[in-house]
Amino acid sequence: MNILKNLSLIAFISCILFACKTNPEFDHREWSDYLGGPDRNHFSKLDQITPQNVDQLKMVWRFSMPDSGQMQMNPIVYDGLLYGVSAGLQVVALNAATGELVWKHGESMKAWYSLSRGVAVWKGENEARVFYTTGQYLHALNAKTGEVIESFGDHGKLDLHTGLPEIAKNKFMLSATPGTIYKNLIIMPTRLSEDYDAAPGDLRAFDVITGKLVWTFHNIPYPGEPGYETWENKDAWKNEEVGAANNWCGMTLDTKSGILFVPTGSAAPDFYGGHRLGSNLYANCLLAMDAATGKRIWHYQFVHHDIWDRDVPTPPNLITVIRDGKKVEAVSQLTKQGFVFVFERSTGKPLFEIEEKPFPASVMEGERAWETQPVPVKPAPVARLADQLTENDISPYAENKEELLALFRASDRRLFAPPNTDPVFLLPGYDGGAEWGGTGAAPDEGIIYVNSNEMAWILQLEKTGSAELQSPGKILYDAKCSACHQADLKGIPASGFPALLDVTKRKSEADISNLIAQGKGRMPGFPQLTQQEKEDLIGFLAGKEQPKTQLAEKPLLPYRHTGYNKFLDSNGLPGISPPWGTLNAIDLNTGEYLWKIPYGETPALREKGFPTTGSENYGGPVVTENGLIFISGTKDQLIRAYNRHTGEKLWEAKLPAAAFATPATYMINGKQYVAIACGGEKLGAKKGNEIVAFALE
Repeated sequence: MNILKNLSLIAFISCILFACKTNPEFDHREWSDYLGGPDRNHFSKLDQITPQNVDQLKMVWRFSMPDSGQMQMNPIVYDGLLYGVSAGLQVVALNAATGELVWKHGESMKAWYSLSRGVAVWKGENEARVFYTTGQYLHALNAKTGEVIESFGDHGKLDLHTGLPEIAKNKFMLSATPGTIYKNLIIMPTRLSEDYDAAPGDLRAFDVITGKLVWTFHNIPYPGEPGYETWENKDAWKNEEVGAANNWCGMTLDTKSGILFVPTGSAAPDFYGGHRLGSNLYANCLLAMDAATGKRIWHYQFVHHDIWDRDVPTPPNLITVIRDGKKVEAVSQLTKQGFVFVFERSTGKPLFEIEEKPFPASVMEGERAWETQPVPVKPAPVARLADQLTENDISPYAENKEELLALFRASDRRLFAPPNTDPVFLLPGYDGGAEWGGTGAAPDEGIIYVNSNEMAWILQLEKTGSAELQSPGKILYDAKCSACHQADLKGIPASGFPALLDVTKRKSEADISNLIAQGKGRMPGFPQLTQQEKEDLIGFLAGKEQPKTQLAEKPLLPYRHTGYNKFLDSNGLPGISPPWGTLNAIDLNTGEYLWKIPYGETPALREKGFPTTGSENYGGPVVTENGLIFISGTKDQLIRAYNRHTGEKLWEAKLPAAAFATPATYMINGKQYVAIACGGEKLGAKKGNEIVAFALE
């Protein structure tokens, strides 16, 4: 009998050890899930690096990726290996202790590529698989060797159009964010076009072994499904001119309850919604779903009938808060507007009051803005709102202050001011507020840590259509390209949209044709264009003479977006007063801020002796239980550590290039590391190609 008891005890201990090895909730030595765990809290219990010794951190290894450019990937560490994805979408597995290459998979895709935020790892009983994406394909690799899993999908890859209706067949699609693993399922986010050619953003789960479709949820509901009544266009679900409402930023999983929390984006087309009147469920929502079946449990919509591109930018956080002296399992969601929403996890009940406030009506032909929008009473927004600014908030550092004031005065600065042919002052801007880097948390304390941007942009529409004759290439350029690259082809370099004036001298026609079809970086692809249409567009870019034709009598959309224009001064700095970026600690037990500091420097102003301004920042923090925040994400090329209780900066180090990414922390052979991808390129920073790791020597 004692032998049986001992065997049972050994079996029990073995199970616990196995759980500690394979479940990231138990083993903080690894960073085996995107953003640190399925709860997306960026949180670690490792305590070798402390507030007292963090200033002794040194760079202990660095690895040069096979190609250079912006890397947004969060390193994943599992079973002694660190997995990363290069700017050209090559996957590497490194010895996490030394940075030495163990294996590499794929060839550089410099002709066309999307950004990647990393890989997902599935841990089975006898094997582990790495999942990553290139364009519209999901790939499965052996985690130890990097070899293709031939039995998955079509010889190791799966087309992410699988399971979508026929209208999505040739439409642009990719996935930049790792999928979410639940048991033997992988649920995939997708990035789609944001124009009238967008595919529907249906959520889908695939079997990690075979690649077969397991379940689908219609983000634009079909007849008879809840939410169908929120679309006045009853054919929206099958309309080729309406789409998206997709999840692109990733999802959060409660592993105990099996509830999947899915933030969704806006319906397409952006900025003009005359084709999709109604509140448009399930766009701009937090969806709580049964991860096993895809069945909706509850939802909350943050923006009704979005015409501002206010898609939810980051996965939510699973935290525990105190209400009336009792612990409540909660989920918190940040938005581009800078709002913080907090809900009871199982029911969706708001834990702070949310007011449905009236907002301005649209004056655009065929458009009808929703009459109200939800605004949480607490916590206060993490960024200033447009209607809070006065003329005194024009940047004190601007040399063209009168010019900025004129545009400021001419702009509609009301909160939720609908798009117009006159300028609308958008603050927070298109990127947020909160952005894709995500929010860190001390989950058991109910505290979140979020870096926020305060960059204002100008939103404006213009009427489409003209009776004048135009070349087919010019018609295509105006419809597909001019909003980002401008009618004069000069682009908006300060906003990250390059000039195309000499693109045919810099790239071959074959490369440009690939870029048009597949997209690159923030640029969506246009795979639905015919070969002749691509040739017409390339001919226009090259300045070739083309026969002119009459525009359609009635354009598809009566208005179009004029472009993504930042509100900048003549030196390319934000046109509003600092701070231009902040780091915030918010106690969600009370809804109050613990502290708020400017985050990031403007070197040109710092050299002149001006105070810290804060700056645009992309990528999130890592939070440790013992009191640290590690964060980078700024153009100034620094990684920093802060005391998470006070906001005091404790350490900083120069990186080989700016790191617009979220770090990871892990322990190998008794040593704790902090690793980050340094790709530069964004915001005009120099290019880089390294993953670096810091540790105590």
